[in-house]
Amino acid sequence: MKPTTGAAAAAVDRRWLLPLAIGSALSLILLVLLTTFPLPFPSSAASRSPNPTLFVEHKLAPSPPSSSASPPRFAYLISGSAGDAPALRRVLLALYHPRNLYILHLDAEAPDSDRANLAADLADHPVIAAAANVRVIHRANLVTYRGPTMVANTLHAAAAFLYDYNHQQGHWDWFINLSASDYPLLTQDDLIHVFSKLPRRLNFIDHTSDIGWKEYQRAKPVIIDPGLYMKKKADVFWIPQRRSVPTAFKLFTGSAWMALSKPFVEYCIWGWDNLPRTVLMYYANFISSPEGYFHTVVCNAEEFKNTTVNHDLHYISWDNPPKQHPHYLTIEDLDRMVASDAPFARKFHADDPVLDKIDAEILLRGPDMLTPGGWCGGTRENGSDPCLVIGNTTLLQPGRGAVRLQRLMTSLLSEEKFHPRQCK
Repeated sequence: MKPTTGAAAAAVDRRWLLPLAIGSALSLILLVLLTTFPLPFPSSAASRSPNPTLFVEHKLAPSPPSSSASPPRFAYLISGSAGDAPALRRVLLALYHPRNLYILHLDAEAPDSDRANLAADLADHPVIAAAANVRVIHRANLVTYRGPTMVANTLHAAAAFLYDYNHQQGHWDWFINLSASDYPLLTQDDLIHVFSKLPRRLNFIDHTSDIGWKEYQRAKPVIIDPGLYMKKKADVFWIPQRRSVPTAFKLFTGSAWMALSKPFVEYCIWGWDNLPRTVLMYYANFISSPEGYFHTVVCNAEEFKNTTVNHDLHYISWDNPPKQHPHYLTIEDLDRMVASDAPFARKFHADDPVLDKIDAEILLRGPDMLTPGGWCGGTRENGSDPCLVIGNTTLLQPGRGAVRLQRLMTSLLSEEKFHPRQCK
């Protein structure tokens, strides 16, 4: 074959000029378009930060707090043991308001007849029966003092409030745990009036990360609570091995009595991240876990750690340093109780004379009667009790207790005491 001549080669080159020119022009046009109107291709940074809606934690979130236009509702757990049914009933009558919700728990040490008689007595009460806002736990829990079964009992009631009462009674705003040894120092009208002015995400929980001696005596020992697996109550016992302080979360401790917001209670029950369950399993072997579980969860959860108010809403008389149990309160303590501005006090002996004095002078409650409030719709004709008829449950008649509680809240929420870094 003869070699290609120069004229032929030039002809071949010219044949490619037009496609080459067209391709170059198109490339230039595309480059200009991409520079001016970039396509939404994911960058490497975007791939490292995916849309948060893809995560389970984003999809499961607490329900929004109720409207501040309506008075708040409180969900009360009142707990007792064998022989506490009369005291439990008395605390309920002192705390009662038709807007609120109540669960009463007599633990498994109490005979079934106590629960049955208590439920029957409440079912016969005209106001409580009409409002249908009080429940008695029928399948009682075995609660061991200082053991995790007390936390389990609290979570049981909280779950019942979230599920059952949401279907039957509507919204509530704060969960408060009390015992048959507690008593109110103000009316529910006082409490509702003051709390209606507060943000409904606040959690009133006495807490500190300065666990001190509790690190050696509570955090490092490992205990077993027989109440988790036995039918009869027995004291907790220790095993020889000890454990180190957690590094996955920071330990907090404080009072076992608290007022928790509904969003935080939802988080503890549903746990859209695993922190509440992880901490619960850790505290299953922790002595006096009611004084640490909720405190550790709220202060390690990003969305709740800035919602804490460092107070348990109680007047309690302790030794210094505190012993395992506080003093029982008597008439001699009444002035100090009132001066504390706290809405609740503990511990009381059943039917101690100081309770009669609180009823008469603070709650204005007659023997075996409900604490009066703006909701009472009856008349006093012929000596009848106006609080045997439910009137307007949003009508409040706050008194001196509201003034005291407002003074306490003003102090607790002052810049000096309340700040967004309380959990530290």
